Amino acid sequence: MEFSFLKTYNLFLLALFFLVLVDTLTLAKHEGITRHYKFNIQMQNVTRLCQTKNIVTVNGKFPGPRIIAREGDRLVIKVVNNVQHNVTIHWHGVRQLRSGWADGPAYITQCPIQRGQSYVYNFTIIGQRGTLFWHAHISWLRVTLYGPIVILPKKGVAYPFPQPFKEVPILFGEWWKADTEKIINQALQTGGPPNISDAYTINGLPGLLYNCSAKDTFKLKVKPGKTYLLRVVNAALNDELFFSIANHNLTVVEVDAVYVKPFNTNIILITPGQTTNILLKTKHFHPNATFLMSARPYATGPASFDNSTTTGILEYHKPSNNTKKSNIFPLLKPKLPIFNDTTFATSFVKKIRSLANAKFPANVPKKVDKQFFFTVGLGLNPCPKNQTCQGPNNTKLAASVNNVSFVQPNVALLQSHYFNQSKGVYTTDFPVNPPFKFNYTGNPPNNSFVTSGTKVVMLPFNTSVELVMQDTSIISAESHPLHLHGFNFFVVGQGFGNYNSSNDPANFNLVDPAERNTVGVPSGGWVAIRFLADNPGVWFMHCHLEVHTSWGLKMVWMVNDGKSPKQKLPPPPADLPKC
Repeated sequence: MEFSFLKTYNLFLLALFFLVLVDTLTLAKHEGITRHYKFNIQMQNVTRLCQTKNIVTVNGKFPGPRIIAREGDRLVIKVVNNVQHNVTIHWHGVRQLRSGWADGPAYITQCPIQRGQSYVYNFTIIGQRGTLFWHAHISWLRVTLYGPIVILPKKGVAYPFPQPFKEVPILFGEWWKADTEKIINQALQTGGPPNISDAYTINGLPGLLYNCSAKDTFKLKVKPGKTYLLRVVNAALNDELFFSIANHNLTVVEVDAVYVKPFNTNIILITPGQTTNILLKTKHFHPNATFLMSARPYATGPASFDNSTTTGILEYHKPSNNTKKSNIFPLLKPKLPIFNDTTFATSFVKKIRSLANAKFPANVPKKVDKQFFFTVGLGLNPCPKNQTCQGPNNTKLAASVNNVSFVQPNVALLQSHYFNQSKGVYTTDFPVNPPFKFNYTGNPPNNSFVTSGTKVVMLPFNTSVELVMQDTSIISAESHPLHLHGFNFFVVGQGFGNYNSSNDPANFNLVDPAERNTVGVPSGGWVAIRFLADNPGVWFMHCHLEVHTSWGLKMVWMVNDGKSPKQKLPPPPADLPKC
């Protein structure tokens, strides 16, 4: 009897063990894993346009290595600085939920990693899948320090579009023959605009339309009748870009790591800081032609810009029955819009809509706790005494948000905020509205000078925010790609001219607006966004045209801790760099 009981009991324990094991394995399948990467920041000689240049790289690669993870994975990336420059890395578009110490903008969430020092960026990818990218976030070092972040869905979860045959990262960049650190330092000293780039690049290669560059052309070899997922990233410093592939249609399926309602187009527009996933369906037969893939700028301001075109080649694998070795196929070129085609830009942006279905809802804040109205644009600073400056009428060019040109502190704001040491570092009086009203898109006011300061906006945890960003015509109207760290936001409305708070909100899209981390404020227009401040920490918002950020078009949101432990920012890691 006792033996029978023991036998039954043991069988029960065994069954329980198997149940727990199956449960654990099922959980493991859906729970993320930890992925380790090591980034050695080192100098590397690279030749482009027949000129060799010593550039800052990760692990000697340009562009830098690809990071691959699944939704829910933890990333542990050790960055070791072996160069003379101070360095930080930003994981652009990663939400960084309660991991603000790993966000990366210099003097905002961390002091830079100094020569010979290292820092481990440790964060988990929560509720995101798609294409993002990483880049340096100090001075102009991101010109060569950047690479793609590929976030795959959880295991067993399909894309909400046809499974591609192959996935290919397409990274746009900008190339200068000269040292970009010297270029921006000289521009900030003289007050004039910095020298424009010498070329744009696709995956680090300028392409065959530039002198001495035919061999430096990206080639994408494809098979007929297949679907390719192109993960497109604009990592250029200062230019929005049009992109097209000759004689091929593209289907946009995701922007900024958020799925969208698929739409067909033969041209995309992408601003610095944005990512776009597109499906490319190849022709069902070998077309006996090769096709240029081209990108060139969309530019709205009066300043000079690099009006050149970078190209790659789309080439079909030779059919197996083709025995001829020297087939020279005609090269077909795409037709891109002219550089200031705002009509195309506007109609393209309007097509981007969230999926907004049961599986991928668009959680747009319907109730707004706090409203903000920010003017974004250029301005001037007086020329220091005994100096000649290259801005208009012997001034220095500047940029601002609500006429405040942001002054970078010399200690990290997140540390100051966390340890309640704001005195002498920042003030919490950032203006909610422009300090004085004027016709923002009409004749500019007589006084174009900006004020300067390290001012921030404080937000209680879980505040729902509506922010209208208005371009101004001071110096000139211009499109500004604004990037918000720590959050995705919903683009609920946009238009041209001055925002009208009485009439415009009636047309807001609160059903399926685009969800993004970077949005273009239209030239001579406005954009309205909404987000929920559910991520405690210090979050940078800035123009992703690097020249405007250098001039001060940036500001900071500080989100206080919530009440529960899961709504609080954990203490800083032990290896957080010191200033």
